[in-house]
Amino acid sequence: MEFSKILLDKISYYLRERNEKISVAESVTSGLVQLAFSQMPSAERFFEGGITAYTIDQKVRHLYIDFEKAQSVNRVSRSITDEMPLNIAKLFKTEWSIATTGYSTPVRESDNDIFAFYAISYKGHIILSEKIELHTLTRSLDAQSYFTECVLSALRCEVKHLKLFL
Repeated sequence: MEFSKILLDKISYYLRERNEKISVAESVTSGLVQLAFSQMPSAERFFEGGITAYTIDQKVRHLYIDFEKAQSVNRVSRSITDEMPLNIAKLFKTEWSIATTGYSTPVRESDNDIFAFYAISYKGHIILSEKIELHTLTRSLDAQSYFTECVLSALRCEVKHLKLFL
């Protein structure tokens, strides 16, 4: 799996320049966001780590998502996604965090749609929360790769342009 070198270099540069750290909570991207961070120059200076929590039980156990709430939406919703980065940031003690949830294959629970929610948080606040939708014929790995690139592109913009948030 290859990622845009320019994109990875920029994220690495901005996080190091700001002297801030990041953590990741993934579901639909199955560790690809963490893989991308591991490929960034000097990742050990800003990437604290992450969790790939694919099931409701793991999201509840490790990311402190409410079980009933997660069960009511089959573990995938914007509100679940918005909780995940806030909780992973607390767990890893980072200023920045990213979370992804969604479906990379058409299944009954998603009404046969392929989509992902992602959220980016900074210092305990969600600063971006979006949904990405793809054609139902998109192959699973292609969907996961696309979701990852979108999230990383959005992060690069946020880290570069964020002024004083609070």
